[in-house]
Amino acid sequence: MLFKLLTKFDQCLPLPTLSAHCDIPCKIYDPISAQLAVMTMLRLVDLLDELEQKGQDSANDKAQFIRLVNEKEEHGNKVKHEITIIWGDYFKQPQLQQFPEIHELTHQIMLATSQAKQHINREVTLQLLSKVNRFAKIFWATKGVETFVANAPYPPLEQLVYPQLTASC
Repeated sequence: MLFKLLTKFDQCLPLPTLSAHCDIPCKIYDPISAQLAVMTMLRLVDLLDELEQKGQDSANDKAQFIRLVNEKEEHGNKVKHEITIIWGDYFKQPQLQQFPEIHELTHQIMLATSQAKQHINREVTLQLLSKVNRFAKIFWATKGVETFVANAPYPPLEQLVYPQLTASC
């Protein structure tokens, strides 16, 4: 009954169709969350390596190992989540034409993240960071924003791609 009433109302006074590019049309996307998640993974790999070099196997060391591996796993999941959100919700036909590599790059990020999660290997995680930085560079280029590369001011002191933002007054 209610459906029929609403259908009649819509026929008499149709409302315009609205659409959005994502679940909530907020237009707030930034690959920095994925970049920071990879940096955290790198830091955790470094801490795991330090723990291994310590050579002790106390209950506290085992507990610390488990916590570090768990955090590395969570941050790997965050990388995948953040990248797929931007890839799936932000990138549309104009951006895909401008950067046709984005599909393959996103797939490579997914595979590299899985590999970084499976291993305690700094080089593998650095390769992931390189791919995520490339994704960030492409993302900002689609918005017409210049980027620069700088070392992060916190451990593990690796390079990140940052947007060159300017103040507008």
